[in-house]
Amino acid sequence: MPISNSSTRYGAVTKWFHWTTALLVVTLIPLGIVAHDAPFATSEELQWKAFLFSIHKTLGVAVFFIALARIAWAITQPKPGLLNADNKPEAFLAQTIHWLLYSALVLVPLTGWIHHAATEGFAPIWWPFGQNLPFVPTNDLWVAHLFGSLHFAFERVLAFSVLLHIAGALKHHVIDRDATLRRMLPGYPALPDLPAQTHSRLPILAAVAAYGVALVVGTFLWYLPGLETPKQPVETTQTETQGNWQVTDGTLAITVKQLGSDVRGEFANWSADITFDETVESGVAGQVEVTVDIASLTLGSVTEQAMGADFFDAANHPTAVFAADITRAGDAYTADGTLTMKGVKQRVSLPFTLALDGDTATMEGALTLQRLDFGVGQSMPDESNVGFSVGVDVALTADKTE
Repeated sequence: MPISNSSTRYGAVTKWFHWTTALLVVTLIPLGIVAHDAPFATSEELQWKAFLFSIHKTLGVAVFFIALARIAWAITQPKPGLLNADNKPEAFLAQTIHWLLYSALVLVPLTGWIHHAATEGFAPIWWPFGQNLPFVPTNDLWVAHLFGSLHFAFERVLAFSVLLHIAGALKHHVIDRDATLRRMLPGYPALPDLPAQTHSRLPILAAVAAYGVALVVGTFLWYLPGLETPKQPVETTQTETQGNWQVTDGTLAITVKQLGSDVRGEFANWSADITFDETVESGVAGQVEVTVDIASLTLGSVTEQAMGADFFDAANHPTAVFAADITRAGDAYTADGTLTMKGVKQRVSLPFTLALDGDTATMEGALTLQRLDFGVGQSMPDESNVGFSVGVDVALTADKTE
């Protein structure tokens, strides 16, 4: 079998690209549906769901690179003419689907890959690369949700094009009884003389129009209210407090390890009521009470799961409270107190650094919690899915109010 194409036949390389891509696509579409609908209430279910999504993502990246190689090969090869070129409507439809498919094989995996790169956590890609992409911000919900919506819309274009492509091939083989399908199979089918070929830009324009509609649909889905992922990054909000220091800026973040990868999330709504005497050089220098709105947490692709009853249970325990004394020993500061979360109280010590510049204070601190101490993720009693340790990082700037 010749390696290269001719004006009437496809070569071995083109056939390999075609059938490899076909096998991957007909595997990926149902696999993605099954993975999306799979439950994740228990450790075993989550592990299975993540496994399915990892296969889906890994094969999707493979399709992307195979598609690029296929396009590069096609550019160097003559394109066999249509056997039904004299049937103008059919020829137009066939060429349009051709452009839709080639575009989809790049756009669908690329948008899915960008969505993955912008969303931390859950179901890693198994290639030795691919968790991040250049110019794609990590854990950016705005980017992740936009490209997730576009991935959804472009997938529909791909599925529709595949169905039409299969229907057309069967029509040629069963009804027309021509060699359109056979010349993509191994061997050397006898071919009749080709009819005169026409070259038009209309199929390309039709494909562009179809993707324009998909782009609009994907953007519309991105803007739909009620979606579980915010449309844009949230900003930390603070409320007025009774202490003598008012927080003006800050972040409260957690880091968990899921399926071997760190996932970082932030609480958008929390307040810190701080009373502090900067003149105290040793001993108790003040008090702090931090109130955290649990539902304001964004935690990559597992935000919804984190709000569930087995984890933070935001519906029944909407806030967490850390009340502590601020102690000082020279340049060392510690907030020693209790953290109340999910109805559980635990002693917690937060060491932090403090820099004072007039009436402005800047602090940074970190500690590690054990999720099982607070009844978080009890259905996952080992670390195969979610690690026991949860890193907490806090940084804030506060101004003295009196």
